Amino acid sequence: MTHEKLTIPEMHRLTPEAFRDAEKLPFTVVLDNVRSMHNVGAVFRTADAMRLERVVLCGICCCPPNQELHKTALGAEETVPWSYYKDTLEAVHDLHEAGYTVYAVEQAHNSITLEEAVESLTGEAGPDRIAVVLGHEVFGVQQAVINQCDQCIEIPQYGTKHSMNVSVTAGIVMYRLASSLRPETER
Repeated sequence: MTHEKLTIPEMHRLTPEAFRDAEKLPFTVVLDNVRSMHNVGAVFRTADAMRLERVVLCGICCCPPNQELHKTALGAEETVPWSYYKDTLEAVHDLHEAGYTVYAVEQAHNSITLEEAVESLTGEAGPDRIAVVLGHEVFGVQQAVINQCDQCIEIPQYGTKHSMNVSVTAGIVMYRLASSLRPETER
């Protein structure tokens, strides 16, 4: 058995045009004051890979077009719809008004684990549309924003550090939640 890498045509990836027309998962990612352009770019790239509906940039997040962001996003900032809000609280408010269940990804009292969040999405009473808020590399999600979210999701950690890089956390959360939202035929 050989394990040769697949070529781009063998991967059957969507063209940017087909991606724009493709049905997206009802899943929005909100970045609350994420300062690193590389982290923002990585979130765009993962959102593209998971075919999420959009990324919302808030506060000090850099916005496209930006060459440093592009180095990591590799063009995903041109395919994944995005919007900008100066204030993350306004973004969360608008998401609630549009019928989203909004989760902050944060270590907090009464948070649920990522797996518990997955279980809540796959149940009959699971939300139709979700958004996850990820925060600043040092300070995390603002407490005022957490207070307006429906729930906090936490990734259990077993080492000595109390946090992971925001783009790594985003990748884990996006993959796991998107997998549970994806129709059986696409899994």
